[in-house]
Amino acid sequence: MNSANASRSYAGCRYPYSLALRLRDAGVAAEVICVYLNVERAALDGFYRIAEAKFIVAQHLTQKRCRECA
Repeated sequence: MNSANASRSYAGCRYPYSLALRLRDAGVAAEVICVYLNVERAALDGFYRIAEAKFIVAQHLTQKRCRECA
């Protein structure tokens, strides 16, 4: 898949924050992640911070639901 096709594929991704963290954790270069998500390089660190915050909230909610079901 070339980068033009990739950006069309993932720019409207339902979970772009999750994708950003997965790509970063997989060692994908920041410039490539920017192309995939159609995000400016200058905004990527902020994008990661938002993604990490959303991940923490999702973890917390999942743990809370698990405790309620036990």
